[in-house]
Amino acid sequence: MQKGIPVDSINNFFNWLFGTKPGVIALMVGGILLFVVISYFLEKGTKAKFYNHEKSEGDFDLFDTGEE
Repeated sequence: MQKGIPVDSINNFFNWLFGTKPGVIALMVGGILLFVVISYFLEKGTKAKFYNHEKSEGDFDLFDTGEE
């Protein structure tokens, strides 16, 4: 009885991921979602760090709630 994942299934996955149109689309969508999640958490951290920043008229706020 073999233990682990057969090498052939890993090979098939990478062939699908890089060799087919749906695989490449899945790779691109996954990359976009990864960067959106990373940027969300980095923005939340920056907002928490600079919570007392005095807002001016030209400031952009991604998480603007409309409350002052």
